[in-house]
Amino acid sequence: MGKLGFYFNQEICTGCRACQIACKDKNNLDVGTLFRHVRTFETGKFPNVGLYQYSATCNHCAEPKCVKGCPTRAMHIAEDGTVQHDKDLCVGCRYCTWNCPYAVPQYVEKLNIVRKCDSCKDLRDQGQNPVCVDACNMRVLEWGDLDELKAKHKDTVSDLPILPKSTITRPSVVIKPRTAALEENPREFKQNPRVKGV
Repeated sequence: MGKLGFYFNQEICTGCRACQIACKDKNNLDVGTLFRHVRTFETGKFPNVGLYQYSATCNHCAEPKCVKGCPTRAMHIAEDGTVQHDKDLCVGCRYCTWNCPYAVPQYVEKLNIVRKCDSCKDLRDQGQNPVCVDACNMRVLEWGDLDELKAKHKDTVSDLPILPKSTITRPSVVIKPRTAALEENPREFKQNPRVKGV
């Protein structure tokens, strides 16, 4: 098996945040901490406007900056090629949070360590999907061998204007984009502050 990663079908994502909530519940995360974060963007000007969602989590990059920036090797590449974190080695220095261009590692102050998506390794070890994949009502997420996902899903990209260039870390994610998501100068649509961090 080659590099493992996510496929995201942005064309049919409704932004319901079921993936985000399932991840939050499974990982018992406090308010304000998210391992998967669904964001909404808008493009264009009236009457030619566009709207799209982006469901982001750890990209389990082939060249992860978080691993390179970790002095204790708490952040590391596992045997299956995913980027994992060893809480027992973490000293809470936050170098990984500063190095990751996707702002994925989350510092948890009450634990004085960093935490992040581990692609539900415990579930995958039992032959199951990451919880975000199965939580999606629209089935916009898939997990598996990246080459197989690319072969199965045509017209995918790894670069969008809202993301850092894929050449920086070689993220293990392929996206079937909405047309609006390829437009320059997107604006993030801010959600109601009363539901922030959900």
